[in-house]
Amino acid sequence: MESNDKNSRRKFLNNGLKLGLLTAIGGVAIAKSLEEEEMVELMDTNGNLIKVPVTKVEENSSLKDDDYNVREGYPNKKFVMVIDLARCKNAKQCVKSCNKNHFISGDNAWLKIYKMQDSEETAPYWMPNLCQHCDKPPCVKVCPVDATFKRRDGIVSIDANRCIGCRFCMAACPYSVRVFNWSEPEQDEIKSNMVMEHEDQMNHNTGYTPDYTGNPSTKGTVDKCDFCPHMIDQKLLPHCVSACPNGVYFFGDLYEDTVTNGDETFQLSKLLEDKAGYRLMEDLGTMPSVYYLPPKNRQQNFEEGFKYYTEFQSVEKNK
Repeated sequence: MESNDKNSRRKFLNNGLKLGLLTAIGGVAIAKSLEEEEMVELMDTNGNLIKVPVTKVEENSSLKDDDYNVREGYPNKKFVMVIDLARCKNAKQCVKSCNKNHFISGDNAWLKIYKMQDSEETAPYWMPNLCQHCDKPPCVKVCPVDATFKRRDGIVSIDANRCIGCRFCMAACPYSVRVFNWSEPEQDEIKSNMVMEHEDQMNHNTGYTPDYTGNPSTKGTVDKCDFCPHMIDQKLLPHCVSACPNGVYFFGDLYEDTVTNGDETFQLSKLLEDKAGYRLMEDLGTMPSVYYLPPKNRQQNFEEGFKYYTEFQSVEKNK
């Protein structure tokens, strides 16, 4: 029964994301009611369902509008992510999904999970690390060819066609989340099995664009997490968020003050206040768009997670 309820909630939110990732009405995901034509059901940040007239909801097939520009992003949006360290069990499904859907592998993974321990006397925990999508990104300032740029929706992106491989951005990033393609990525199997299918799904018939990740990485360029703008455009969550079996990642819009992991929806400001949310290296003034919730009351057996992590690393090295 519990499993059915969870699947139902996920389906409800997936339907809502297809209508709009997060709406301006209360800043929450929405879904059409199958029983009433003139009303839609809306979920508030406490998980309660309310009904509003269908005329109050604007349904679009895409988040993009006529003014959308790849280098400017989505208007009136500020995308953020929350990572709950107390929930992370090092299941690695986020890494696996990110690698698969961005055609990356091994050390070039955009998302990495580290074993953290403040001292010998304190308990260890797992910490996912990815691009922080800073509001004041130092990587953008040092790029000599404008290959790294920040969009108005908060996403920091890389234009591989402009990147000259100088790696100034890597030196400037205090979070060490960028990777450099020293050689042609080992993605032959991935490319042969997935590229054509992926391009069909994404209707990618117009060539390369910086907000689309259907192209495998290129030798001599820098890569990093991009918050999956190609998924956002479809009203879907980033791959790491939807793949995580433990609800570690939450994604949403700062302006609408709402984040979701597909099963749960929270008011962002209240979540950060109640759970003592923080950002990495706050004193640097980079103003990251990724928030962390402290690893208190952890829900996993750490040793089991470490064993899985060791096995995962062994498999990756033998690929």
